[in-house]
Amino acid sequence: FSFRKLWAFTGPGFLMSIAYLDPGNIESDLQSGAVAGFKLLWVLMLATIIGLLLQRLAARLGVVTGLHLAEVCNRQYQKVPRIILWLMVELAIIGSDMQEVIGSAIAINLLSVGKIPLWGGVLITIADTFVFLFLDKYGLRKLEAFFGFLITIMALTFGYEYITVKPDQEKLLKGLFVPYCQNCGTPQLEQAVGIVGAVIMPHNMYLHSALVKSRQVNRANKREVREANKYFFIESCIALFVSFIINIFVVTVFAEAFFEKTNADVSDVCVNASSPHSSLFPNNNQTLEVDIYKGGVVLGCYFGPAALYIWAIGILAAGQSSTMTGTYSGQFVMEGFLNLRWSRFARVLLTRSIAITPTLFVAIFQDVEHLTGMNDFLNVLMSLQLPFALIPVLTFTSLPSVMNDFANGL
Repeated sequence: FSFRKLWAFTGPGFLMSIAYLDPGNIESDLQSGAVAGFKLLWVLMLATIIGLLLQRLAARLGVVTGLHLAEVCNRQYQKVPRIILWLMVELAIIGSDMQEVIGSAIAINLLSVGKIPLWGGVLITIADTFVFLFLDKYGLRKLEAFFGFLITIMALTFGYEYITVKPDQEKLLKGLFVPYCQNCGTPQLEQAVGIVGAVIMPHNMYLHSALVKSRQVNRANKREVREANKYFFIESCIALFVSFIINIFVVTVFAEAFFEKTNADVSDVCVNASSPHSSLFPNNNQTLEVDIYKGGVVLGCYFGPAALYIWAIGILAAGQSSTMTGTYSGQFVMEGFLNLRWSRFARVLLTRSIAITPTLFVAIFQDVEHLTGMNDFLNVLMSLQLPFALIPVLTFTSLPSVMNDFANGL
């Protein structure tokens, strides 16, 4: 084992792990904590472990064949299933892009104390496209370092909330390692399904299989291929462990502070704290429902304005970091399935326009609850897209005709 070699292979896994920390994930985490307390932490852990295994298969495919998943699909499938697969993955990428736009717009609105309206935040996210295209010119390693910086911001901001709230450690460990959900009903079941859809992103398989190609590996040498597979797997384990810890921070903060709270409980605290957002919570005994926007507000009411702004910075980092994963995924998928080589600028402009249009209409003509409600719908959409990524990954990595001596036994 060599730390120097691990460092040389480090990058693709962390870029991939950003999809496990996008605003859709954060929304799912906080709702899971508020609706089910600590009871669904084991679902989050199992979903992350399954995600790791699938990412490993995708990375192995790229390392062994020298082709990413979309390119292998192009070679192995007939025209009709190939086009269907491409459309499904594009749908997942656009859905992910919409979540990034929603998260960034809400974060900008919170940081500006409502001075920048939601539709203004949506328009500002158009600038992301040009910023990341500019960064991309400096090389992949610098881009990987920048996303490492954004992940660090998320770890620090959500870690701050965790330290401030001080969740019960015994309940946390029980929730992680005891698969139970006592007194759970339909809302908790919906959250469990939402966790899986939020954690395992279909287009991430295509992305990871392509990112590993950025490292030079002599595929004629089985020892080098085996070594590359080992180091990419170790890096993926570290990256997804970091993302898992950040997700735990969010779930447990809301499980400890807001599980079984009513609107009246929160309304009283917000009024006493002179919060400008007190009107968000009606003075009734209905169970509190939170989303990315309300989550920041209630943290501000209970733990001071600093908690609100730090939360917003974390959401903004999550939204910004997930921008480029969708950009890269879209490029690899289009080139692989259709043999179309668009410039990255044209590619991003197309998907971002499709993502921004419905989001902008909701932001202008509806309120923030309808905007965050789109996140829940998009998590369900991701769940429905999963088979279209899983079937090709599981199939090709088990075929000796594709993977040679590196085919899976199962």
